[in-house]
Parts: sequence; structure tokens; C-alpha cells
Amino acid sequence: MTDAELEALVKLIGPARHIVIGTDTTSRAHGHRIAEAWGGLVLATVTWPETAASWLRQARRFAAPDPDVWVVSATPAGWAGMSRRLELSTGWSPHRTVATAKLADVPGLRGARTDGTTWEN
Repeated sequence: MTDAELEALVKLIGPARHIVIGTDTTSRAHGHRIAEAWGGLVLATVTWPETAASWLRQARRFAAPDPDVWVVSATPAGWAGMSRRLELSTGWSPHRTVATAKLADVPGLRGARTDGTTWEN
């Protein structure tokens, strides 16, 4: 994650009162950087594997706090199974989710590119 991407992501989080951060195991360090840069209340940080039997436990932990904004830093492979489980089993909303550059091609999300520009699908 670049500094420009992190800065743009924090702007997208905006005036949220609280967030939940989700990462796959390869992006865990990004979650820590996001929490530190944002500086607000992080209700939970949830990490999931790229492959799992169902991701149900992680999806419930990710969605349960019902934050103002969910923040995701994951690879497309790591997010694919998790997002399917979120859609099927929780009240998660992609419209309240911002993501890092790796997920720029995922429909329904918005986020920041490595150069600091933003995207919305």
C-alpha cells in the first residue's frame, strides 16, 4: 500500500464514527496502517484466509459491529469467498465499504488506487 493510497482511503472513510477493518492473511499489515492513519475508533479487525470451508465465522465477526464504514484490504482471491459469505449470511453492505487498490475491479465497492485517485464500481 502506497502513502498516496492510504491518504485517499482515509479521506474516503471521512467523518465515520467507527469502522471495521477486514484483511486476508497476506494484507494484515495494511489493516494496521489503515487503523493508525485513520486514528478513530476501530470496532474490530478481522482477518480471514484466502481459502476456507465457509468463512462464516469471519463474516459474522466482520459484519456484527455494524460500523459506519467497513474497510477491506485483501487480494481478489482472498475477498471473493469472504464477500460471497457476507452477502449470503449477514447484513453487510458493499455501499458502506471502501477498499484498497487490489480490489479496484470488484463491482459494488469504492476505494483508492496506489496513485491516490479513487474509484467506484
